Amino acid sequence: MATRAIPQQAPRPHAATELGHFLRHVDYLLLAAVGALIAYGLWVLEAVTRNDVAGDPGFYVFRQQIYVAVGVVVLAVMTAIHPEIWRRYARFLYGLAIVLLLIVFPLAESVRGSQRWITFGSFNFQPSEIGKLLLILFLAAFVADRAKRIGEWRLLWAFVGLAAVPIVLVFKEPDFGSALIYGCAAAAVLFFAGLPWKQLGTLFAGVAVLALSALWFLPAAGLPVLDDYQMDRLVGFVNPDVDPSGTTYNVNESITAVGSGGYDGRGVAGATQTNLDFLPEHNTDFIFSSLAEQRGFVGAAILLLLYALVAWRGIKIIAVAPTLFTAAAAGAIVFALLVQVFVNIGMTIGIAPVTGIPLPLISYGGSSMITTLAMIGVLESIHVRGKLAGRR
Repeated sequence: MATRAIPQQAPRPHAATELGHFLRHVDYLLLAAVGALIAYGLWVLEAVTRNDVAGDPGFYVFRQQIYVAVGVVVLAVMTAIHPEIWRRYARFLYGLAIVLLLIVFPLAESVRGSQRWITFGSFNFQPSEIGKLLLILFLAAFVADRAKRIGEWRLLWAFVGLAAVPIVLVFKEPDFGSALIYGCAAAAVLFFAGLPWKQLGTLFAGVAVLALSALWFLPAAGLPVLDDYQMDRLVGFVNPDVDPSGTTYNVNESITAVGSGGYDGRGVAGATQTNLDFLPEHNTDFIFSSLAEQRGFVGAAILLLLYALVAWRGIKIIAVAPTLFTAAAAGAIVFALLVQVFVNIGMTIGIAPVTGIPLPLISYGGSSMITTLAMIGVLESIHVRGKLAGRR
């Protein structure tokens, strides 16, 4: 009587082998570009803030290095976490984002008319930064879980309603710049999820009507939507000469700083716009202006080339994303970062209104640095899983 052979289970890969496969598919070029941006940003920050705190020229750089260290740990953790985990807990992420944006109002102190930061000792936490990533992950999961219904009007309006809640909360802080980034990220999720052009066009037309209502129709009817300082910034953007010593002072000084840098800059000692504090917020919102003044066209071009490298690698990651969820999330992250770079640099040279958006990986600030590195970690996680899925 013949005996039946017992099938042998395939041996499980050794943990070291699995780790080797994982590390082999990390996008090291993206990491190198991000690392170069961080190093460049620390170098720029050291140069533009050396005279800001008497007796402590490394005050801002030391704190920024701490934020970078924390952000690198977060990047590693986000890379290790499978992106489908975020899809599984998408509702929790959305709820967390709403809670974080709500607690700003009772807990945050008003700074120049805005309630954006919650203070923990010497660290100012900005919930709208981390909320940006949480919203992207939730919205990508929302459309991915309803992939067969993409194109239905009911789904589109449900998506718009869910996205509108955090956007309105951020707008009411008020933080028009972050609200703009939230809206752009939401639109990118729909685009990369494959929403038909007809619906995309309808959505953009609706946004245009809302924008005109906020800027023109409602104020004309005696129902202002924007705060006075926000309207002043928009008026100053359209007419830079309207109030050169007040509303448009910042942007005029910024344009002067950028223009005075010339081809190779005025150097650290010769950058009078920065050193004499003619250029306000030169370590945060207008750090690009200080860079352009000190290092000129060459220094600014190096920065833009590094951003272009990050964008290129991000687009490559979208192409290898293994699922609709990961493609939509990666696309929204890359687009949000690009819009943030464009708006920040644009406002320093007068082609975009002043919004207070930081320059990713360059501007001083812990919330922005850590959140941006968390986004890079999500991109790396998607890249690794996409490559591993392609091997099967």
